[in-house]
Amino acid sequence: MEIITSKEIISAQDAINRSKRIAIVSHYNPDGDAVGASLALYHFFKNRNISVQVILPNPYPDFLEWMSGSDQILVAEDDMRSAHRFIKEADLLFVVDMNAAHRSGNALEGAILKSSAFKIMIDHHINPDLECDIQFSTHQTSSSAELVYNFLFKYLNKQEELTKEIAESVYVGIITDTGSLSHMCNQPETYVTLAKLIECGVDGEQIHRNVYDNYSEARIRLLGLSLCNRLTVMPEFATSYMFLTKQDLLMCNYKRGDTEGFVNYGLTMKTVRFTAFFIERDNKVRISFRSKGNFDVNLFAREHFGGGGHKNASAAYYNDTLENAIAYFKEVLKKYTKELKN
Repeated sequence: MEIITSKEIISAQDAINRSKRIAIVSHYNPDGDAVGASLALYHFFKNRNISVQVILPNPYPDFLEWMSGSDQILVAEDDMRSAHRFIKEADLLFVVDMNAAHRSGNALEGAILKSSAFKIMIDHHINPDLECDIQFSTHQTSSSAELVYNFLFKYLNKQEELTKEIAESVYVGIITDTGSLSHMCNQPETYVTLAKLIECGVDGEQIHRNVYDNYSEARIRLLGLSLCNRLTVMPEFATSYMFLTKQDLLMCNYKRGDTEGFVNYGLTMKTVRFTAFFIERDNKVRISFRSKGNFDVNLFAREHFGGGGHKNASAAYYNDTLENAIAYFKEVLKKYTKELKN
């Protein structure tokens, strides 16, 4: 499924062999796939004694802090000068789990675009929009972490360098980006990869506990508030939505990552095909979209909110008040009544 030529494989191998300093950058608000894919690359090159640095624009969710190598991640928000220096000095730059430089946020976008390094994109979102020496990109694969695995151990043929740390990182990326294998998981290759990771020593049950049974009290209280007091169901559109205000977040001692996965609860009702989750930020609203079946939330997010993602999972920002964001969402929904009900 991946589009990569023999010439590009040779070119990537040459760039890796020549490289002295490697930077790995992923998207703003990093999730399990961004962290897992980045750390898999990190461990691979660290084991080769190559200078390598993972750079994330802002903090990752604290339920991923158990992952090996996570304590070595440079968060740009905390040290922007070092983040820019690492990107500038790198001779090989991996752009992971994002299809455009702006997805790294305003602070890192310029550094990525100005970088003179050999650039390799590894991503599974549609419409890649970043000039790279190699674009290893397809939207038909479960996760960017699975693509990292294929890149290193299928196309570069480095199976003997697969370690448990790399395998755990890839496993986390696949599991979190598929919702524990509930979407984007119908390709047999994904299960072949998971089997190889288990053979390498991955404890799938323990990782599930580390990721999904490792939440804060604040998250549970926020989830209860969202479901009990912030849920609206619109049967005429087969749609639901939830929201959280800035005051809600403050009241429940919110930390970044506490709302990860909340949007999926809106789809658990049998009459709902489309759901949205709104989070109020300073001067803007973060919106997550999810759908069942053929309703394309990537197109919906792109056309009406300037966002994007995947067919059944996408996100966007709306630069207005929470009230106006929800009102606009309801107005736009009217265009899709027939499509959603059918």
